[in-house]
Amino acid sequence: MANTTFSGPVRSENGFESVTKNTTTGAVTVGATYGATITGGVQSLSGAGAVDLTNLVTELTTTGTDALTLADGTTSGQVKIINMIVDGGDGTLTPATFASGTTITFDAVAESATLVWNSTIGWVATSVQGATIA
Repeated sequence: MANTTFSGPVRSENGFESVTKNTTTGAVTVGATYGATITGGVQSLSGAGAVDLTNLVTELTTTGTDALTLADGTTSGQVKIINMIVDGGDGTLTPATFASGTTITFDAVAESATLVWNSTIGWVATSVQGATIA
């Protein structure tokens, strides 16, 4: 399907989905759903590694002293939510550009951080529950 540009409001009674299609298999994956609420994808991250930019939420399962990274966002206003769901040790997130500090450490279940990307100053922590910013 080609791209379509609209000049007026677009309405749907049953919401919208943002999808990607695998060019090899043709499989369609829903990345986000827009209706009465906005639902984004979820990354499950176990142990050290990169927090992705493609899913709205990352759920952390720590396995020791885990180093986590977050690249710069792709557009101002991009939101990233990180939640710790299994405590196997501390997870320390180091965003590439972090306006609110240098790192965020998660050390207990239910700790979370909501970050918003600003292309001028980097990731801004707009909400932190239990996690520690340093």
